[in-house]
Amino acid sequence: MNVWLAEVWRAWRASLRRPGFLLLASGVLALGIGANAVAFNLVDQILLKPLPVPQASRLLAVGRLEPRWPPQVSVRQYEALQHLEGVRSIGLQSFVTATLNIAGNGVPQQVAAAYIDHNLLPTMGIQPQFGRNFVAGEDGTQPAPVVLLSHAFWKLRYNGNPDAIGQSLKVEGMPHTIIGVLPETFDATTLNGGDILLPAKLTPDGSGDQLGYVAVASLADGATPAAVGAQVEARLKAVADRSATDRGMHVRYGAMDYQAAKNVQLGTVLVLFQACALLVLLIALVNVTNLLLLRALARHRDIAVRSAMGASSLRMAVPLLGESLLVGLSGAGFGVLLALLGVAILLGILPAEVTGGEMHLGMHTVVLTVLVSLIATLVSAMLGLWRARAISSFDDLREGGRSGGTRYQGRIYSALVIAQVTLAVALLCACGSFLRASWNNAHLRWGFDYTNVATLALSPVRADYPDVQSVTELSRRLVDRMRQLPGVLDVVAATSLPVNDYFSTFGMPAHAQGQMPTYVYYRAVGTDYFRLFGMRLLRGRLFTRDDSKGGEAVAIVSQTAARRMYGGHALGQQVLMDDAAHPGQPWTARIVGVVDDTFPQQGVGRIPSELYVPLAQMADALMTRYRTIGPMHYALRVQGDLASYGEALRAVVAEVAPEQPVAAMGSMREAVAEQLDGTQTGAWISGVFAALAMLLAGTGLYAVMSVAVAAREHELGVRAALGASPMRLATLMLSGGMARIAVGLTLGLILAGVFSRVLSTSFNQLGTDGAFGPWVAGGVCVLLLAFGLLACLVPAIRAGRIQPMRVLQGD
Repeated sequence: MNVWLAEVWRAWRASLRRPGFLLLASGVLALGIGANAVAFNLVDQILLKPLPVPQASRLLAVGRLEPRWPPQVSVRQYEALQHLEGVRSIGLQSFVTATLNIAGNGVPQQVAAAYIDHNLLPTMGIQPQFGRNFVAGEDGTQPAPVVLLSHAFWKLRYNGNPDAIGQSLKVEGMPHTIIGVLPETFDATTLNGGDILLPAKLTPDGSGDQLGYVAVASLADGATPAAVGAQVEARLKAVADRSATDRGMHVRYGAMDYQAAKNVQLGTVLVLFQACALLVLLIALVNVTNLLLLRALARHRDIAVRSAMGASSLRMAVPLLGESLLVGLSGAGFGVLLALLGVAILLGILPAEVTGGEMHLGMHTVVLTVLVSLIATLVSAMLGLWRARAISSFDDLREGGRSGGTRYQGRIYSALVIAQVTLAVALLCACGSFLRASWNNAHLRWGFDYTNVATLALSPVRADYPDVQSVTELSRRLVDRMRQLPGVLDVVAATSLPVNDYFSTFGMPAHAQGQMPTYVYYRAVGTDYFRLFGMRLLRGRLFTRDDSKGGEAVAIVSQTAARRMYGGHALGQQVLMDDAAHPGQPWTARIVGVVDDTFPQQGVGRIPSELYVPLAQMADALMTRYRTIGPMHYALRVQGDLASYGEALRAVVAEVAPEQPVAAMGSMREAVAEQLDGTQTGAWISGVFAALAMLLAGTGLYAVMSVAVAAREHELGVRAALGASPMRLATLMLSGGMARIAVGLTLGLILAGVFSRVLSTSFNQLGTDGAFGPWVAGGVCVLLLAFGLLACLVPAIRAGRIQPMRVLQGD
């Protein structure tokens, strides 16, 4: 035993005396496993971390299945899902958190509110920390005026005082009794969170067909998700066949793990980053293999002597295995340090709703990092050992023993070069797709002027402003008062701005007479909306103050809507909107104008169809629906610093509507930047991966070419002795290296195409389709050819300088 330890110690001591190889190999390994550790840590702590509820693995989300979205159900569908076999209980929660106004025990404010039924908390195994849950009858057609508080909201609003139970809290102007406070676990468990929870309105009429809820089922012992999913599909298809709105639609129904449903959108993004990190890791592992093969070549004389003296295979392997163990431990240590740095950087970059405000390097990640590092280096060392045994064989000595190279070993070098280039191309093409999207975004024609535009959002208290007329009157008073502020040039009110978040964009089906409905973005806007944003009028006229309630219903459409719905001849045509918000007969308006397209709300480069109506003519039923998903927006074109208007705007709201909280304040420039955040984040992170890939690929190419030159040193010396010029020798090695790079480029482009198709959902989530196109492919090829040329050039020049006499003499 002491003999083996002594061999390992001698190998370590030799490496530490001349640490160049150790630092290079462990540094390469650390870069690969460090990047992979950061990505895996995100997946582990966000996607794989169990929910803090009893039997979280038994929870399912059931309903209509759509890509990138959790399963959703309507109230009517939820009723059909009662008493499923194999389901212990089933509960309901709203898919979207509503923005509501509250007052009481402090200044008025806006909060996020979720709607649940009385079965949800028992289904998830959660009990209120104080007070009680909703009971049957409090959720229904007329929900009871009771409210549950989340733990975080209770701590913030009531300073954690248990006496909050029983107090009154005004929600949208209506008094609600606080009946309970939820535990902290519920804050991290619900699909979309919520500061307060209200009883769900389980409406059995026509509006019960509207999706908007998530049904959560708890599996009974012995039941399987597949069996429950089959029942869900059968029941909901039967409901769809009886529904006027869903009949004939080709949709899928089923069940999926609740935690997966909770993180479905974020999960698609993390999968992409994890895949990119794995490509970097694979490149690093190929690199380490190259370096350890180079080390084996450097020791071939020592190995040959040991073999000639009768040393066993294990005794010959110990020094190389010992050195690889040192490389693996050092790489793991450096990799953990890099992962700690990466986690700290991501904690400062990623929003709090993603990380939960905290993130640390988990023990699972550390253990996996160490295991990957050790296994990778030991496998590489075993490959080097196999090569060392080939060196000591008589066949190898006859074929080129003094050079240490054979045709079999040459194939290994070629495969390693091709593998590195292939992986690097796939990663660089992924990065290129984001860079292409960022370039397109920077050169987009937005269709409106967003400079010097401040924004304010508020949701009119429903008890005080119950209908369109009252909301319009409030908006008129606010607009008139804001116009009086110094520096304000123009003000307008609207249900949405040219760029909003997804849920503030109100989409509705509309159509021309006799045509099938198409999806449009519905915007109810003030008279000066188009003037304030500098939107071009292409045909017809804009709204005037005469377009009021009771007058002729009019509308303006975007250029894309005019082309799609009317073949470009929309002026004077009728637009119809068939929806439950217009019972009895469809809403109809005459198109009086066509304006330029604006930037889309979701999906960079996808131009939507837009329909504008005067705010005063918005239907009350539509206003009721809109207020469940977003606030009213006010835009002000101002002079000077936008931030300086904050206090003045708050004072205006407090003066005009004292009980009205302000939802948010900002600027259109910030809204535009937020719209591009996904693509920019993808470009930044994939750019880091691409830089690592280039660094590792260049190092690996240089190492492989160095190995190839050393392995063919005897052959090159003979060629030089026979009259080959230095230029010919250098060209020989350079052409061989570039040929392998060319093969790698071809395979890499194929892999990149597969990579983008497999992860297309992840790319779409970040604002690009993942397709790299000819310009990106050409740029990647040119970049890697140039990088490969530089990596191959130095070894090629060294091949041209080989001294034939020294080689033939065996020195």
